[in-house]
Amino acid sequence: MRNRQQQEVNNLPMRFAFSQKQFNEIMEEWGLDPKKDLDKIARIPFGGFIQKKDAPLMHESFARHHRELQAAIDADPTGEGFIKDMFFSELENHEYSYTGSAEETLDSLGLSFEDVAADPRLARGLDLAEGEIMGQQQTMGM
Repeated sequence: MRNRQQQEVNNLPMRFAFSQKQFNEIMEEWGLDPKKDLDKIARIPFGGFIQKKDAPLMHESFARHHRELQAAIDADPTGEGFIKDMFFSELENHEYSYTGSAEETLDSLGLSFEDVAADPRLARGLDLAEGEIMGQQQTMGM
């Protein structure tokens, strides 16, 4: 799911600019004038831009991704399946084995420590994922 969703995000008509030159190139790519057509674009986080006409597509894509994630979480009755795998993947992505902190992982999933504590499935999945990562470290002699 994660790889498919990432590919869908990569295919969205969003562009990122960190200089005036890059911004001008984006506007040219879209067939827009960088001085006259500012009303046709919207800023998004992290230096991003999207044409206002494409904003509904972006919003629906992110909402659908959230619904898919929530459905997969809801379908894991114990936290030992999808939930553990979800946490494991994100813990590795956020270098848990080095930091020992799950804070960035939870942030990336839109969860808080309180959310996890309030749901035994989430707590179990996070505990299992953290244990698996720490077990791998011990196996490798770290």
